[in-house]
This record gives sequence, structure tokens and C-alpha cells, in this order.
Amino acid sequence: MAVSGAVKGARETGARGPDADAEAVCPYRLVIEHVTSRWGVLILIELLDRPHRFSELRRAVSGYGRAVSEKMLTQTLQTLERDGMVNRDAQPVIPPRVDYSLTGLGREAAEQVRALTLWTEKRMDAVEEAREAYDTRRGADAS
Repeated sequence: MAVSGAVKGARETGARGPDADAEAVCPYRLVIEHVTSRWGVLILIELLDRPHRFSELRRAVSGYGRAVSEKMLTQTLQTLERDGMVNRDAQPVIPPRVDYSLTGLGREAAEQVRALTLWTEKRMDAVEEAREAYDTRRGADAS
């Protein structure tokens, strides 16, 4: 789609918010950013196995080495929900219960992300070798 057509499409659909201009120019870029963000990747992978409550999802995502704040987890979940990747199921009980799960679209994206993650794990030795070779070359260039 041409840029002018994308801008027109975003205006017609009422795209709003801080990402509205970027979404108007290239809507695909924003979806890729959301799915591959630091927390988006981990949320999608965790939800592949089963639905999670907010607190257990926070613990699971934080188990990868960096703790995610409640605010950041909330924002990321809302973004993924808006993009049609995550379903939020709020139960009208006391205390409140909210479960998060993947939609069909989210499951499809999560499977792709997991495949990339598995490839990364499998090829990490080659990546490390490439990094070392690069650093060695750069060190020699600096001398």
C-alpha cells in the first residue's frame, strides 16, 4: 500500500495516540514492534502453554532475568490486546480475577516468536563466535 493510502486508511479508521502517525505510515512496523518488544516476546511465549493470571504472568516473565514492573506489564498486555493478540477475561468475583490468554492471532504470532527463540538458542554458539571475531577485528583496527 502506498504511503498516502496508508495515511488515508489510518485517518478513516480513526487511529489515535502516540503511535498514530507511525501507524498511518507503516502499520506493519508497529505490530512487529509490539510482538517483538522486550516484554511482548516473553508474554506471548508464556501464554502459549496456558492462560495466566496477572501476578503469575508477571512472575513467569520476570523469571527470564529482569523483573517487569506492574505498569510495564499492564501497558504491554493492553497493547497486545489492542492488536488482537491477547484476550483479557475479567471475572466479576471478589477478589477480582483476570486471566490472560492468546487469541488465534496471538497464538500464531507466538508460535513464530518461539521458533525464532529456539533458532537463537540453537545457533547461539555461532553468534558468540561471530561476536568474538568482530571484536577481535575491531580491536586490531583501533590499535
